[in-house]
Amino acid sequence: MEEFSKILIVDDNPKYLSEALPLYGYTVETVTNGVDALKVLDDENSGIDLVLLDVMMPQMDGWETLKRIRNNEHTKYLPVIMITAVNEEHKIVSGLKHGADDYIVKPFVLPNLLARIEAVLRRSKWQEERNPKADIQFKNQGKVEPLTEREKEVLSLVAKGKTNQEIADELFVRDVTVKTHLNTIFKKLKVKSRTQAVLLAIQMNMVS
Repeated sequence: MEEFSKILIVDDNPKYLSEALPLYGYTVETVTNGVDALKVLDDENSGIDLVLLDVMMPQMDGWETLKRIRNNEHTKYLPVIMITAVNEEHKIVSGLKHGADDYIVKPFVLPNLLARIEAVLRRSKWQEERNPKADIQFKNQGKVEPLTEREKEVLSLVAKGKTNQEIADELFVRDVTVKTHLNTIFKKLKVKSRTQAVLLAIQMNMVS
């Protein structure tokens, strides 16, 4: 996914994912059960783009949490990937019927999970583009932090339509370094997407 995305990890043992995903350009929030997950998602300003939802958890299991996510008007279309240690076809099918966008079985290989995350986020983004909400809401948000020269360089290449990998190749850095720069740029400019960042930067004469 070329935009910086925020993932909610719902797992009673989130340490591995919470440490690994930021290395690949994602920001994460973690909770250890479904009850707390629903509290986070009830906040319309949580900024969550995708949920990684473990099935076996205390207080409220993943299936019940998924049902409540889908029954909530504000979260019913939020991408959810189920994580389960139960490799049983009927339960996987049941999860998909209840609205899971994908599933992955423990123990999993990290590149496999990353590929599934990016695929689900990409599908979600396509859906948003087909049904735009005109949510460019970055005007009049007050002062923004100045960008470093390297951040301006990255943003200028984004404005030219370059992908993360193309930017990495041009600047002789790793793809994850580009994602880290984008993370910082988004935070400084108080935006959530590449498009918003570029439009705001053009308005403020940060890039030409």
